[in-house]
Amino acid sequence: MDILEVLKMLSDTTRLRILNILYDGDLCVCEIEHVLELTQSNASRHLNNMSKAKVLESYKVNKYTYYKINEELYKDYPFVEEVIGKELLKNPMLREDKDNLIKYKDSGLNCDCLTKKC
Repeated sequence: MDILEVLKMLSDTTRLRILNILYDGDLCVCEIEHVLELTQSNASRHLNNMSKAKVLESYKVNKYTYYKINEELYKDYPFVEEVIGKELLKNPMLREDKDNLIKYKDSGLNCDCLTKKC
């Protein structure tokens, strides 16, 4: 993981929004799209770039792909956890994203509902 790639990942609002909601745990692509109100193509593009830079890791459960923050990121660059864990919540938009994540989790919806619009 290269510091320049990490800093590039932190220089984009959408990628920061993704990191912000992934800080509390793994999420499926459709959940990320739903919580952040992103299009599928926009979310996929950013998630792919973040995975290539090894900022995120992904895994599949059935037909869904889940993303999580690569723990090596925090080991290699501890300042990133400080930024994501504390500094991002000082921004109103990113606080709203966290609130949307909480509302989503409290709603009882899941990936099947999101993809089938139930």
